[in-house]
Amino acid sequence: MVVVSDTGIGIPAEEMTRLSTRFFRASNATERSIPGTGLGLSIVRSIVANHSGTFDLRSEENKGTTVTMRIKTSADAPEEPRTG
Repeated sequence: MVVVSDTGIGIPAEEMTRLSTRFFRASNATERSIPGTGLGLSIVRSIVANHSGTFDLRSEENKGTTVTMRIKTSADAPEEPRTG
């Protein structure tokens, strides 16, 4: 599991559903001329999904954002029976 948090500008609640849209940038980021392309979250979500993982994003405007990603590793898999 990987958890990344910040205490930045957060994301407006009414825009949370649009975050998985490629090239979408929160209005408060564009208003403040914060650089970016709006691809980061979309790319990360795709990578996590392609590895059968889970992605959770929680954010509160003017308080910050926390992203939690879980991807199963070989250590999580049941041990294969040995033959021979």
